[in-house]
Amino acid sequence: MSLNIGFIGLGIMGTPMAGHLIQAGHTVFLHSRGAVPQELTRAGGTACASGKEVAQHADIVIIMVPDTPDVGKVLFAEDGVAAGLSKGKVVVDMSSISPVETKEYAQKVEALGCDYLDAPVSGGDVGAKNATLSIMCGGKPAVFDRVKPAFEAMGKNITLVGGTGDGQTCKVANQIVVALTINAVAEGLLFAAKAGADPAKVRQALLGGLATSRILEVLGERMIKRTVEPGFRIALHQKDLNLALTAARQLGLALPATGTAQQLFSACVSHGGAAWDHSGMVRALEKLSNFEIRQKA
Repeated sequence: MSLNIGFIGLGIMGTPMAGHLIQAGHTVFLHSRGAVPQELTRAGGTACASGKEVAQHADIVIIMVPDTPDVGKVLFAEDGVAAGLSKGKVVVDMSSISPVETKEYAQKVEALGCDYLDAPVSGGDVGAKNATLSIMCGGKPAVFDRVKPAFEAMGKNITLVGGTGDGQTCKVANQIVVALTINAVAEGLLFAAKAGADPAKVRQALLGGLATSRILEVLGERMIKRTVEPGFRIALHQKDLNLALTAARQLGLALPATGTAQQLFSACVSHGGAAWDHSGMVRALEKLSNFEIRQKA
């Protein structure tokens, strides 16, 4: 079934995601803060001058931008999405933002006679390029079913977690697990290298056992090869952990390991690493240890 879809936010993640929608045969209207990539218009996408224009043409408007204020601006600026909405349309926010603000945005959109889903993703740039993203959704089941063909063009593990905001809550939990696993992989590989073993061969061995994970597979390789180009930027992962730690205080939860991971990311930023891929956390540990994985012990 072909859908009329708008896609706003064409960065490292959004560009391949929108491309998969076009390839799946959907009619796609495009807008981004920068120029719409020519690869998308050549593939059949239509560039629009504003979020308002996207919403006027599309029945389903997908947003994929970095942070909570960015989503608010896309939705409610003078030429934003809300200005172009009409009754019966659906807004789908696939960004990773605050669950609290998500509920506020949803109420404003629903007051216009439209529906709202929060549907953040996991899988990084690799998952976006390969259409294997995990999509965690919050909203009404009937609206989820309406949008599911679009999700299926971009991801593989697609779950309706619960009501509005629950998708974002799930994503915050995901980012806690990812950050702590990056820390574990970095410490394990750094230990192996310092002890004199080949970290690349250690990684290969670990991939066959209980320690295996996508983070060991993808980000572990980046740690060993010293590739810190995003990927998923440390600054964005910091933003997600801020959401986790703020919510933890509100809920009366102790998340000590999450706090440690955030401090390691902060150390990377202090060394100019805000735009590094989040696998660059290993460099903070290397600084603390005065030893780099690539060195000989």
